[in-house]
Amino acid sequence: MNDPAKAAAGRTDTVPVSVSVSVSVNGEPREVAPGTALDALVAALTSAPSGVAAALNETVVPRAQWPLTSLSEGDRVEVLTAVQGG
Repeated sequence: MNDPAKAAAGRTDTVPVSVSVSVSVNGEPREVAPGTALDALVAALTSAPSGVAAALNETVVPRAQWPLTSLSEGDRVEVLTAVQGG
């Protein structure tokens, strides 16, 4: 006798895991790995992050919070570099 309940009990379903999430960086679409932190994104964009500010969804994120700020699907990131002029 084939018992569907017993068959289902032994089955292991897998939940699809996203391999990337879509974010907007300075108005341009970009794919990043799920859980990417803001500091990693900034490091990928510039070699000298000391003169850089970052905003997530129109809110400035303090530099100390960058490693703790994970990006999510649809986030809008602006990375701004300070420029001296005269």
